[in-house]
Amino acid sequence: MRAPVVVPERVHHKAVALGAAGDRWLADVGQIVADLEREWNIEVGNTIEGGSGAFVARAVTGDGQPAVLKVSIPDGLEGHSPFAEELHMLELADGRGYVRLLRSDIDRRAMLQEQLGRSLAVLDLPVEAQIDIIAATLASAWWRPPPDPVLRTGRAQAASLRRSIRLDWARLGRPCAERTLERAEQCASARESAFDAATAVLIHGDAHPANVLEDPNTRGHFKLIDPDGMISEPAHDLAIPLRDWTTELLAAPDPVALGRNWCARLGHDAGVDVEAIWEWAFVERVSTGLFLLRLGEPLGARLLEIAELWTDAAP
Repeated sequence: MRAPVVVPERVHHKAVALGAAGDRWLADVGQIVADLEREWNIEVGNTIEGGSGAFVARAVTGDGQPAVLKVSIPDGLEGHSPFAEELHMLELADGRGYVRLLRSDIDRRAMLQEQLGRSLAVLDLPVEAQIDIIAATLASAWWRPPPDPVLRTGRAQAASLRRSIRLDWARLGRPCAERTLERAEQCASARESAFDAATAVLIHGDAHPANVLEDPNTRGHFKLIDPDGMISEPAHDLAIPLRDWTTELLAAPDPVALGRNWCARLGHDAGVDVEAIWEWAFVERVSTGLFLLRLGEPLGARLLEIAELWTDAAP
């Protein structure tokens, strides 16, 4: 008999934060996994740690194919895309630059995906090598879909960030300089105005190193998981990784020059305007820093520390 489903602590914590819906999910997830094992003819194995919004475990299909089972917590937690959007994004991508979807059940918030390799976050590569891999992986996945009623646009995302950062800044007692906040608002307004539906592409929206995994079928290539899918400009996608590597930035003799160099490298690798990448990166670093502070995570202050240093910098 299979061992009981064990929900990782971070996932359990977020489910509890959802209240009654999360409590029901915690009570039901073991039965959901058991039912899916039977209906999808799979054998579920060890839990995969690292995520925070779903129970994720290794699985094997009836014909011996390695796979990954993902059962997501209910919607409603800020910072997590609705399950239906993530599923829709993977269906649209159909394996092009993204993990391939094998089976899904929208009512039970479950997906069976192909098994990929190690994440870029654990490969101990220099930041510059990570940047090259992320840029190449994203560029291989961009394409212009037909008009889509499900996915948000970059214009809507920029407007949402512009509105939320001032509210969060005031609510948290002004945790960074006002000029840093104003610069983030200016950058968000610029990207909102620059949105062009005629040139926008399908973007991942959260391509940090932990969401970029080795493709076991193609040596040296990677695929994307856990999309926060949107229709936006490529610069938006390339900016997300620049929220990372805060430790390296704080340890650098010149965090501004290093950040500019990384931004220029991303733009050069993908042939994308560096100014647009920098503006998105600045907005994302400020908004994420404020969000993490609201969650009580000290990393938020470190993100804002770098944002203050970057306030007057140009890419």
